Parts: sequence; structure tokens; C-alpha cells
Amino acid sequence: MASFIRPSGAMLGQVTRLSAPQSKTTPFAMALVRQAQMKSAPSSQITSFHSSAKRNILSPLPQVVQGTMNDPAPIPHSSPSHGSYHWTFERLIAASLVPLTIAPFAAGTLNPVMDSILATTLVLHSHIGFQALIVDYLPAKRVPKTRALFVWGLRAATLTVAVGLYEFETNDVGITEALKRIWTA
Repeated sequence: MASFIRPSGAMLGQVTRLSAPQSKTTPFAMALVRQAQMKSAPSSQITSFHSSAKRNILSPLPQVVQGTMNDPAPIPHSSPSHGSYHWTFERLIAASLVPLTIAPFAAGTLNPVMDSILATTLVLHSHIGFQALIVDYLPAKRVPKTRALFVWGLRAATLTVAVGLYEFETNDVGITEALKRIWTA
């Protein structure tokens, strides 16, 4: 335990020998010299300061190459719902949130139909955003089971939020009235 708290005599000798001022030497050069000497030092002096071994916390994803480098790239199945229509729908949902959020407060009226449209648009926007994260960061070829788990988790979370917002809209004050009460509290 003493070697963990206090360096050994040999280490102190190295440190004092390195800390002596030398002419025209930059601190960066001194640090490089110290690192080089520490690497060449016997392992018994260094290991007294390290208490854990190198461990892989997360194992690497499977690395599989199918075919050769001369094989043509696979052409994905084309679908209009995953092309420009999908992109346009995402942008329309995102752009519609701006007037749906401002209108109830600017007009001064609380309409339950407007409130329910706002809740539905929020749920759709959130679902599309999280789905894009899953598609981008969990490729189906590398981690198919993990991706399926996250997709089903997203579906369950979306359904739970939708049911919760429906209950909040029908049995309580609604989103805009709740925000109005929080703002004036």
C-alpha cells in the first residue's frame, strides 16, 4: 500500500534527476523525455501505480465481410415511402408544430380539437426522430437483434405516450391549458 501512495526511491531519483533545470529546454521537450524514460523504466516501478488491468467493457461488434472487393454494391429495393415522400412528410410534421404550438396561446382560446392535433403531431414527430436514430446508429446487418429490440421498445414507448396524452386530453385539462397554468404559476 505504501508504494501506491508514495513512489519508490528509484522513482524519486528519476524525478529529481529530470527536474533539474537544463539550458534552453522547453517544458514540452521535458515531458517527452519523462515519458520516454518512464517507458524504459522497469515494470515493477510503474505497476505499483496501476491498480487495474486493461479490460474490454463492451466487446466489438462482429466484423464480417461478405464477398470480395470486386463484387458490385447491392442495390436496395426502391420504395417511394422511403424516399422523397418520407422526407417531405417528416418536414411537414416538423413545420406544422410551429403554428400548432403558437396558435392556442396567441388566439387566447383553448380548443380541444387543436389540442388533440398538437398531441398527435408531437407523438408522430418524436416517433420519427427516434426511429431515425435507430436506423442511423443500429445497422440491421451488424446488430439485428439489438435493432429489433430498440424498434419494439420505440413502438411500445410511442403507444404508451399516445395513450397517456389521450387520457390527459380527455380526462384532464389538456396540453395547452397545463402549459398556461405552469407559465402563470
